[in-house]
Amino acid sequence: MSSARRSGLQKEVLNLYRRALRIPRTKPTQTRAKWDLLIRYSFRNNAASVSPRDVSAIEHLLRVGGRQIALYEDASVRDCQVSAEMRVWEQTQTQRQNRTLA
Repeated sequence: MSSARRSGLQKEVLNLYRRALRIPRTKPTQTRAKWDLLIRYSFRNNAASVSPRDVSAIEHLLRVGGRQIALYEDASVRDCQVSAEMRVWEQTQTQRQNRTLA
């Protein structure tokens, strides 16, 4: 496995994503699936909406995302809301994954 060189901005995005993926582990068991969906959907949706070359937009999303994650990490935040659009996206991702595995 070769290690690809990453820019500083790419490293920041990956570090933020890793930090976000740890959030569900700190939440009640019954809400973890919703947290996981919220995080995956948010990152994928933002990634699809911004060009990899639009550095200022990526930096803005990093700042906004960092503040959101700081709020989500608070122990008093125990649950989150998941929209119908997120559920549809999750089903689509699952279907794609199943087709790839078949």
